[in-house]
Amino acid sequence: MTAGPIAAPRESGWFAAVYPYLLLALCMLFWSGNWILGRAMRETMPPIALAFWRWAVAALVIAPFALPRLRGKAALLRRSWPLLFGLAITGGAFYQVAVYFGLRHTETVNAVLLNAASPLCILLVSWLVDGERATARQFLGMGISIAGVLAIMTRGDWAQLAALRFSIGDLAILAVMPLWAFYTVMLRRRPPEMDNIELIFLVSVFGVAALAPAYLAESLYIQAVPLTWATVATSLYTGSFASVGAYLCWNIGAERVGPNRAGMTTYLLPVFATILAVMILGEHLYLFHAVGIATIVFGIWLATSRRATAAGA
Repeated sequence: MTAGPIAAPRESGWFAAVYPYLLLALCMLFWSGNWILGRAMRETMPPIALAFWRWAVAALVIAPFALPRLRGKAALLRRSWPLLFGLAITGGAFYQVAVYFGLRHTETVNAVLLNAASPLCILLVSWLVDGERATARQFLGMGISIAGVLAIMTRGDWAQLAALRFSIGDLAILAVMPLWAFYTVMLRRRPPEMDNIELIFLVSVFGVAALAPAYLAESLYIQAVPLTWATVATSLYTGSFASVGAYLCWNIGAERVGPNRAGMTTYLLPVFATILAVMILGEHLYLFHAVGIATIVFGIWLATSRRATAAGA
């Protein structure tokens, strides 16, 4: 597998085994910032605009590296465009619009909690598409990690679960989790001649093309995006870090460890969101945070260790 400038180490040993999970963890760090921004900018940048400018910036950032690699690959593009368009829709355009729509109508707490359904969706889609079965150890690790997420979200008071209210935004986020699962599983069908730099550029271009008509309609009839430092900074972050950087990390990590084990690292999202809230927003770190984070990490280790390898992985 060719991975572009972020190439996976060829050496065997401890670092080679840990390297994919380091990339997946970095991906979750980038995405935690994206979810926070999506909620913070909900009144200024509507969902389609957020997704459109995210992928437009991503395409511009990665174009200087991708375009030289794509020379002479016209036949490959003609052969692969249905898969690329499908990846752009499921992992980029529609998925991100739904997430930003959800963040516009629900609190970040609910959104991150519902995102815990993502690993289960990946397990199911991986089984349906590739016949890959999860192990009991993976399901156990997933359950432990969910308990850690709940410990953070309820502040250690399980009675608060009864106070959670689900809205149309919650349903939108939950409804598109299978799209992300499909993207993760279908990464395996990427042509071997196409590396991750080329893939992310093409997914970005297809995503922009798919979103352009809806973005124009949204700008004309619903809400136009003002040109401010906040909107520019948001677009630069989501395009550079939450798209190019995060998707490079996710694609390489998921390809090396398989979709099932990669999906388990999604539980790091609330961990990083909590840490960012403490560091950036000045929120306090409590005992339930530490317990929840430790529980999530233990569940991920249990589900992703070598003994948890699913059949056929």
